[in-house]
Amino acid sequence: MKVVIQRVKEASVSVNNKLFNEIKQGYLILVGFTHDDTIEDIDKIVKKIINLRVFADEEGKMNKNIIEVNGSILSISQFTLYANTKKGNRPSFVKAMAPTKALKLYNLFNRELNKEVNTLPGMFGADMQINLINDGPVTIILDSQEMNK
Repeated sequence: MKVVIQRVKEASVSVNNKLFNEIKQGYLILVGFTHDDTIEDIDKIVKKIINLRVFADEEGKMNKNIIEVNGSILSISQFTLYANTKKGNRPSFVKAMAPTKALKLYNLFNRELNKEVNTLPGMFGADMQINLINDGPVTIILDSQEMNK
């Protein structure tokens, strides 16, 4: 499981030129799943996301988590996080989980996040347009394979 977290002042997702979901301050999260991802991976990643201290405190130091700033999450499924570009110029996506399985994990991931912080999804499998205003920018990459070592 790979997750790219971007701290944002606002973010939105549109499908077919129609607004689907939007948030103000919080995280835009891109999430991809691979074949051996488990519920345990989701639990670890969710805990890390909720507890990351990347929002400024009263002294301007990154000391607050998303709950402490009353932030929200816009969660976007992105299988392309598992692109392999070692051979040729056309990426291979064989490491990405099959869509039917990935959808189940994506929905579970969003439900678990939503237990702690308001989490809105993108439209799984759709051609989405993402708009965001980065805050910082602050971008954090989490990889369950690395966290399991």
